[in-house]
Parts: sequence; C-alpha cells; structure tokens
Amino acid sequence: MLSWSNAALTGIIRVEITAFNLLTVGGFVSSLIRRSEAQSRFTRTRLLGTTTWERRCFSGGRQMPRKEMKGKPVAAAGSAAAQTRAAGPVTADKSGAVTVSVHVKPGSKQSAITDVSAEAVGVSVGAPPTDGEANTELIRYLADVLDLKKSQISLSKGSRSRDKLIRVDSSLSQDEVLRRLQEAVG
Repeated sequence: MLSWSNAALTGIIRVEITAFNLLTVGGFVSSLIRRSEAQSRFTRTRLLGTTTWERRCFSGGRQMPRKEMKGKPVAAAGSAAAQTRAAGPVTADKSGAVTVSVHVKPGSKQSAITDVSAEAVGVSVGAPPTDGEANTELIRYLADVLDLKKSQISLSKGSRSRDKLIRVDSSLSQDEVLRRLQEAVG
C-alpha cells in the first residue's frame, strides 16, 4: 500500500510503506530522500508494520523576510586616521593593548614573516601544528622580531586555527609594531 497525502498548509508530505511492498518501493523512497536532503529534513517512524517517511518543508517555497539592519553611527570626518589604522592588521583592543592579526603557515623550514597585508601578517612557522608547537614557536619568533620578552606576547584568539589574534602587552605603539613587522618581511 503506497499512499501520498499532501498537506499544503503545513508543508508535510507523507509516504506510507507496508513491509510487503517495501522492497518494490524502497528504491523510490531512497532516491526521494537523496534528492531532497539539501532542501528539507526527513524523519522515519515505524508503527505497527508501517513505515512512515515524513518530509518537512519549512520554507514552503517562500523567501524569508529580511531583517532590517540597524546602522552604526557615522564617524566624524576628523576620525579618518583612526578608521584607516583599524583597517590594518595591527589594531588596539578595548584595554589599549596592541593586537596583531596573523595568518600562520605551520610546518615550514624556518620561521619568517612572508607578507604584511591589509588583513593579516603572514608568518611561516618552523614547527608542526601538533600539541601547540606552532603556537609556541610563533610567540617565540614574534618576541624576537618585536624585540620583546615572550611573556609580553600572548595568543588571544585562534589557538587551533591558522588565523590568530596576538596580543602585545608593551609600551610599543601600533605604528611601531607595524614598522618592526614590515622590516622583518623576508
């Protein structure tokens, strides 16, 4: 027994299959599931020898209304220098410490700064990305480049990612940190 019931208002399509014709219809149901998995969710329930496949269509073919974006206040023209400084890889956080966005390439032959772009500082690290070895080597190398102690540099975000945020706790300004990083580009 194969029965279809389409409830257009609720967006549910049901296919009921008895154990007898599960073999003949099984290929049809599995192909139906494979085709629609990206668009909807299927659930399977077994009641008294009848298997029910239920497809829930949440969108119903309609687009969801867009949420209105609340704009941020527009900055004054005098703070243009602050906006350009925040656009680079070296910024200041809320507490006033300097932060550096870093894109790490672990497993290189030696540690070196490859490039300084508008998004991040590219650093190849001469350590494998296992057990935090690359993070330790990155901190050691940046302390050497910036001429600081290792205790003044910490990993703020991205301990398991290639994109990291490094916090520099020192009296160096953003411009000085950026200048030292650009001088070290090899």
